[in-house]
Amino acid sequence: MFTKSIATLAAGLTGALLIGGAALAQSADCGAIQQTLKTRQDLVAKANAASQSKKKMTPQEACALFGKLQSNGAEGVKWIAANKEWCSIPDSFAEGFKADHVKVSGIRTKICSVAAQASKMEAQARAQAAAGGGTPGAGGLLGGPGLSGSFKMPQGAL
Repeated sequence: MFTKSIATLAAGLTGALLIGGAALAQSADCGAIQQTLKTRQDLVAKANAASQSKKKMTPQEACALFGKLQSNGAEGVKWIAANKEWCSIPDSFAEGFKADHVKVSGIRTKICSVAAQASKMEAQARAQAAAGGGTPGAGGLLGGPGLSGSFKMPQGAL
């Protein structure tokens, strides 16, 4: 579900980062955003790698990654708003960065919702397993050994 979103978002952010990097390298004070952009680029690269990897990210891992990306975006939006005029940041870059931040926030909300549901289901499964499978009696299907995997051999003369 979220693998497609990661790839789409990463492609858009990579373009914005490449354009923005050149536009913001005007002075030492205006270069302060460079670290934020570099961190963002690294996070996007990590998201891209995960979407193309055979071993997919768990919802919890994706939620954490997008949490970092959202935090990074909030920092960037704040810096751009404070320094836009002084550093001559183009409106197109500022608007694009903010739009990407909003998109990341939406994706993060969805991914973290899936992660919360997965965690809840895992906790329920552990609790059910600890309680003997949740079935009264012997713990198997219909109260017998059924699906528990334990069948006893009849004792006595055969």
